[in-house]
Amino acid sequence: MAPNAKKVEKETWRKSGISRNYPSYRNRIPVSHESWLEGKQLDDEAEGLWRIGDKLYDLSDFATNHPGGAFWIETTRGTDITEPFESHHISEKARQMLSKFEIKSATKPRNYRFTFEPNGFYMTLKRRVREKLRTLNYKPSKKTDLLHTGILIGVFLFSWLAIVWGSLVFKILAGWALCYMATASHNYFHQRDNWRMYCFNLSLMNFRNWRISHALSHHVYPNSLHDLEMSLFEPFLCWVPSVHYANPIQRWISVLISPVIYALLSFVQIVQRMVYSLVKVNIMYWDDLIGLTLPIFLYISTDLSFSSAIVNWLSIVSIGSFLFGFIGLTAAHHDPRILHDGDTQRSDPDWGLYQLDTIIDRADIKWSDLLVLVSFGEHALHHLFPTLDHNVLKHLYPELRLTLKEFKTELREMSHWGHIKGQSQQLLRLKANLLPPGSKMFQ
Repeated sequence: MAPNAKKVEKETWRKSGISRNYPSYRNRIPVSHESWLEGKQLDDEAEGLWRIGDKLYDLSDFATNHPGGAFWIETTRGTDITEPFESHHISEKARQMLSKFEIKSATKPRNYRFTFEPNGFYMTLKRRVREKLRTLNYKPSKKTDLLHTGILIGVFLFSWLAIVWGSLVFKILAGWALCYMATASHNYFHQRDNWRMYCFNLSLMNFRNWRISHALSHHVYPNSLHDLEMSLFEPFLCWVPSVHYANPIQRWISVLISPVIYALLSFVQIVQRMVYSLVKVNIMYWDDLIGLTLPIFLYISTDLSFSSAIVNWLSIVSIGSFLFGFIGLTAAHHDPRILHDGDTQRSDPDWGLYQLDTIIDRADIKWSDLLVLVSFGEHALHHLFPTLDHNVLKHLYPELRLTLKEFKTELREMSHWGHIKGQSQQLLRLKANLLPPGSKMFQ
């Protein structure tokens, strides 16, 4: 291949399907939550302010008064927050306040190609959902809170029984409960600050990191090069369908080692935070100590030695980590029929349509509020309206179906087993889909 041809090929694959610029953070090693934010500040060119649409705002003084908590404002300084602003605020109150913080119009076009046209898919659906919510109690459901509390009790109870009875079965149940605790707590860290979000840290992962990688990155830019949740797994797991990101041998190895990756997920994240804090800037908080409450409980409440309590705790965390990774990475996003960066996209860049194109929903768990809560269920609606309690989403299907029909699109569904197979197939996929979503290829 001629030198010029190589240059053209490199420029072709080093492009994002949803933005003008290739994500700067992907040029840095290692990729981290901090490098993602730094890269986004560079790419979004928001001049140290907050960009929403084509205007720049100064939200510095508003951060402490933000109903959702200061974290969301302080973390996103210097970035374009158009997509999270629209999806996190269903009512019009936030928009009505914006003029007070406006500084000036942006001089450059947005980096991202998504649109929020007033009569487009997402804004039409959002208006209908807003009206529906007027008739519902859409604050965190008491049933969801009860389920979450029961799972929290189960983590400690099963762990204690596993030690007292020397039971492997109860140890597995304890790990399972820990996994469910993390997925159920995920429902809460999308919302305004609350005590239940801290329960996520029992898994040794930290909800603060996940508010970045999951809520601000994955939820906004799923399956794209801007999706930090995908990038953090590279080169061990790669879902981008291009030989430039992982060759065939690497992809086969990734399928074989994926169970190991799942089991190590919790440990890798806490170690990364500790190392980063030691060599760069401290990113450890008091709530990182929450993860230690389980081994301390086991040590105090049983006759275990301290070292035995630690060993048993680590084995429970490993089981929980494996199940969390397995459920999370086979929840809705990875299948050859699902849009990934590099695939041909539909001509309408509506943000809501993009969310549907990157998801095939789980059809086999919608009958159970518990399974929806602990298995990332109602995934499409959760992406479209992430701050709503999971137990509210099921009430929004009439509005979703009406809007899908109006815009001649669909909500795709399949079973978890289909997603398990599809994720392995996606890991092995090397060629981009040439037809856009909605074509026969995607049916």
